[in-house]
Amino acid sequence: MTVAARHALACTLAREAGALALGFFADRTALTVETKDTPQDVVSRADRAVEDLIRARIAAAFPDDSLLGEEGGTRPGSSGFGWVIDPIDGTMPFLSGLPHWCVAIAVTHGEETVAAATFAPVPGTLWEASAGAGARRDGTPLSLADAPGLTARMTALGASHRTDPAHVAAVIARLMQAGGIFYRNGSGALMLAQVAEGALAGYYEPHMHPWDALGGLLLVAEAGGRTAPFPPGGGRVLAAAPAAFAPLSRIASDDDAPPAPG
Repeated sequence: MTVAARHALACTLAREAGALALGFFADRTALTVETKDTPQDVVSRADRAVEDLIRARIAAAFPDDSLLGEEGGTRPGSSGFGWVIDPIDGTMPFLSGLPHWCVAIAVTHGEETVAAATFAPVPGTLWEASAGAGARRDGTPLSLADAPGLTARMTALGASHRTDPAHVAAVIARLMQAGGIFYRNGSGALMLAQVAEGALAGYYEPHMHPWDALGGLLLVAEAGGRTAPFPPGGGRVLAAAPAAFAPLSRIASDDDAPPAPG
């Protein structure tokens, strides 16, 4: 079976899983919430149920593909294809009743991400892409070729318990010194999709897991944006429209020198 078949399934699954998550969202006060590494790193029955649904559908359609999910860990495969899943990216906004969360699914072949589907159930928006075939928002092709520079759009920043607070504070200061405005909504996968559609100038986070980042990085690249190399096991994420990439790279560096406006 081809990349196209997996891409189609990823889009279908993102919507189906999003519908299940939306049901939990409507009755979120009934959910039991557990913490993981920190009080802000939380998980609920909704996360696990949504991931279980996605895993079951993939196993039925492509039993030889590997799986990596935020909640369920790794299942090995032999086909060369892999699925990387975040059932609810933005669990804290989800549990707080905010709309800033999504279902994020990426498909890999070897070390390359070949398909992505990010679905935000509250507005009902699907961003999807396949390698070499472009990116789309609800079927409309995305292009960042003429997107403006850093100061004409907000720039999204991500942080977590794995992030040095002093570094994030310095990045915010440098961004403001360069004439930019920072933005954060609690879902890195969603913000990367919003970079791909041109709503945000760029996105930077010192460390992300593969399930948070892979699909969004493909969306940005296929829309014509630029992305920094991403380590296979997770790490630094930087993605932006072409005109914003260089100034954001300077801002996100560990160099304390003030960045040039751009």
